[in-house]
Amino acid sequence: MNIDHLKLFMRLASTHNISQAGHELGISPAVASSHINKLEEGLGVRLVHRTTRKVSLTEEGLAFLPHVEDVLASVDAARASVGAGDAVPSGTLRVTASSSFGRMHMVPALKGFLARYPELTVDFRLTDSIVDLVEGGFDIAIRNSDLKDSTLIARKLASDERIICASPEYLEKYGEPTSPKELLQHQCIHLIGLETLVFNTPDGPLSVKSKGHFKTDHGESVRDACVDGLGIAMGARWSVYKHLERGELVQILKDYPLLEETAIWAVYPSSRLLAPKVRAFIDYFVAYYGETPYWDVAAKR
Repeated sequence: MNIDHLKLFMRLASTHNISQAGHELGISPAVASSHINKLEEGLGVRLVHRTTRKVSLTEEGLAFLPHVEDVLASVDAARASVGAGDAVPSGTLRVTASSSFGRMHMVPALKGFLARYPELTVDFRLTDSIVDLVEGGFDIAIRNSDLKDSTLIARKLASDERIICASPEYLEKYGEPTSPKELLQHQCIHLIGLETLVFNTPDGPLSVKSKGHFKTDHGESVRDACVDGLGIAMGARWSVYKHLERGELVQILKDYPLLEETAIWAVYPSSRLLAPKVRAFIDYFVAYYGETPYWDVAAKR
């Protein structure tokens, strides 16, 4: 069984497009189609349904896919054990990340990463939606939310402390709350889905569901509205640290930290062994952020 044919089949399962799968592996659509035909002929079964618009796996193809993943992962591991061939990170690495964190803290680091691994191509998708890694054909997802999917393996990249902020303009006009309960008397800006905040107080956890005139599904918009004086908001330190340094925002309620165990995670499907390109990406960003990320260093100055 040809390893290149198996690689093509796995990319086809992710992209649902023979031309795109072939392009990622550096072969023409005609050659890619021929490879899939040969794979089917060798197995004696049809692996894919072909239409003019897309390709989908047959029942046999779906059953075949996890075995292909295991075979290719074993090949990578075997080559890595002797320092050969594909042990050097190469090919296309598909990554998805939240739009704000990805734009602010990952894209600026890619220049150094790609300079270190010139054989790699990064397909980077920024979205605030939680995507299915397997269905979307992604190698890695960068997430800063609760990891509810137990089928994923996660590695922590950096801290993700959440704090309560307001602009000096707002505080001068409306005063500064001295306890979480006083937020009920203020205008608060909400990220949709995070309207309730849980604080650590001397009397135990305290939930506060505050109100305000503005809410949005975009984290940077929450921050920018807070800077403009629309209200008080929760923000990730990695998102607001520069605004704190410039005095555009002020951290409040420091004695009442939020009860959130958040972090920046790199996750990947547990059905695959860690490919060299995935390991290289994760190791690079763990080192890039370090034990104390630069946004936390700024907070301690």
